[in-house]
Amino acid sequence: MSNVRCLFKKTFLSVFALAVSSFSVHARDLVIAMPNWPSGQATANILKVGLKKEFGIDTEVRELGSMIAFAGLNSGDVDIHPEIWSPNLDSLVDKYVTKARTVSMSPVGVQAWQGLCETRVTAEKYDIRDISDLNDPKKTVVLDTDGDGQGELWIGAETWASTAIERIRANSYGYAKTMALLETPEDVAMAAVDAAEATDRPIVFACYAPHYIFKLHDIVRLTEPPYDPGKWKIVLPSEDPQWLVKSSAAVGWNAAHFRVGYATSLRQSHPEVVKFLERIDFKENEITEMSYALQVERQAPFDFATKWVAAHAERVHGWASK
Repeated sequence: MSNVRCLFKKTFLSVFALAVSSFSVHARDLVIAMPNWPSGQATANILKVGLKKEFGIDTEVRELGSMIAFAGLNSGDVDIHPEIWSPNLDSLVDKYVTKARTVSMSPVGVQAWQGLCETRVTAEKYDIRDISDLNDPKKTVVLDTDGDGQGELWIGAETWASTAIERIRANSYGYAKTMALLETPEDVAMAAVDAAEATDRPIVFACYAPHYIFKLHDIVRLTEPPYDPGKWKIVLPSEDPQWLVKSSAAVGWNAAHFRVGYATSLRQSHPEVVKFLERIDFKENEITEMSYALQVERQAPFDFATKWVAAHAERVHGWASK
């Protein structure tokens, strides 16, 4: 009987040790927030594949809006955000990075820009060249595809901070009165750009770079007054229910960039991961190629990332080197 008890005890302890071990491994897993734009999906998965390859760390890639992702970074539910855009998310950076210091950012960034774009046909055939042209109903009527008397203008996806800012800009410039402002997923908007280009139909839409659309079509920016910090007052919906009436921005965007962000607590729990994240040095043309691969070639984000890391193995290893 004692032998049976001994065997049972050993078996129980072995199973318990295995369960504890499995729990410990799971507890060390990291969560990467994945934005819902193409390059963000690619970079999130490149981080996933790279961290597994270099450190054996398993990560969960979780699609999250930036505001929810920041809250997760602050609380510890999220560990990494691959593309924190500025000036779009400056208020969140100020709250969590500068003041709370619960979120940190890599010193290395990717240069970018934002604004309104159109096809070259729209500019040259329909003489819509400057943002002030969007206040002219005689010009914007050509952008009306549903017969309601207003032209349509895609201003971004529902969860993007830039979408709220584009609505503020439309109000400030005045073309919110002449244009229907559309909030739809990016792939739907880009399909409309593809169709417009194919049929020489005019179209104006919110845009940003790096982005594959500039590789795919002949796209030009609308001109507008340069950025003026004195005329750029942005309050996001998460900050105040009266955000729209309290904001104004009748000028162009400031120069943009994005960087990898991470929970500051990683400096203690995973210092090797922090060093890795702070050495990541994506280039603008690479970001364009990433978005092209996912949106035009329809490559799955994880599959693309696996191939990308394999093709850049020495460089990725350099990010992880001590």
